[in-house]
Amino acid sequence: MSDKSKMQVYQQTVRQNLSPVLHLLEDPTVTEILINGYDQIFVERGGKLEKTTAQFPNADELLVALNSIAQTVERRINLDEPRLDARLPDKSRIHAVIPPMARTNGPVVSIRKFTQSKISFKDYVQLGAITPDAAAFLQICMFLGKNILISGGTGSGKTTLLGLLCSCIPRGQRIIVIEDASELSIDYEHCVFFETRNADAQGKGEVNMRDLLKSSLRLRPDRIIVGEVRGSEGMELIQAMNTGHKGCLGTIHANTPEDALVRLESLALGGDGKVSEKALHYSVASAIELVIQISRLSDGTRRIMAISELRGLDNELNYIVKPIYKMGHLVRTRNGKLSGRIEPTGEIPSFMSEIEDNQIEFPRSKFFASQAS
Repeated sequence: MSDKSKMQVYQQTVRQNLSPVLHLLEDPTVTEILINGYDQIFVERGGKLEKTTAQFPNADELLVALNSIAQTVERRINLDEPRLDARLPDKSRIHAVIPPMARTNGPVVSIRKFTQSKISFKDYVQLGAITPDAAAFLQICMFLGKNILISGGTGSGKTTLLGLLCSCIPRGQRIIVIEDASELSIDYEHCVFFETRNADAQGKGEVNMRDLLKSSLRLRPDRIIVGEVRGSEGMELIQAMNTGHKGCLGTIHANTPEDALVRLESLALGGDGKVSEKALHYSVASAIELVIQISRLSDGTRRIMAISELRGLDNELNYIVKPIYKMGHLVRTRNGKLSGRIEPTGEIPSFMSEIEDNQIEFPRSKFFASQAS
């Protein structure tokens, strides 16, 4: 079935089975729909949650709707397979869990809507997510081919930032993008996209992130982009970064830059028991150059909280993480928004000589708060 035909079937299925939330799916201000059983439906607008009056007639109707949606994407959800995780034909992402695992009034469902809106670093600055100097610094890091790990929680904006960074890659390179579900939109002339595949009903045919990373290393990549490191593929990404592939990017769920490195290490260790913890410490320390921490704040905005450089290990094999930029003091204004900006810390990047050798106009004074824009 062609993509166009799949889309038509999906749209018909939505109209027939998801009519209680159809107006929410069509509302451009809604970014995510959260169904906590048939009679509790929330949405996310502007980064904040709000309860709606929408509801399904009963739990069975919701389960029927969910089964119909699963069929349109050639998946199943039942007692043997009580979880559904899939990309829908309109590129939205759905995840569902059914009773008895879900102890609510029916299935629990999240539909994260796909948005085609593209923003530039200029837009990102205007939104208050980053300052002009910090944005310029990240663009320089992409030009120089620094290996970067983006860390943050669910819905913090990791994928948006990943797309922005990819837009800064110099022309003439070959990029390979690997994702669990295609979300990343990159406008680049030489870009190959890979997507994982779950096993079929017989447990066959699975193609995971690690498989695709292995394949990508044999396809002459200049840069490898991993949508999200969730498991043992962390080992392949570390190895790729350590074997001459500059400018690789990946995202990971973590609350601090230090936690991101520890989590990457633990995921990689789970994929290859032959590697000692000590060896993995050194591998991570030599692979990752920068960690960008991003957060969704209580006012619904998404901000970059820190841009840190990994400078190897100390004598006790702890990661030496130095923030180059860090979020200053946040103050809540009268309208409920948080006011604050990311500031330089006075730390000069260890690769400052590369910036100067390439005659990039970004002087050392930019790394001191008094000179920041």
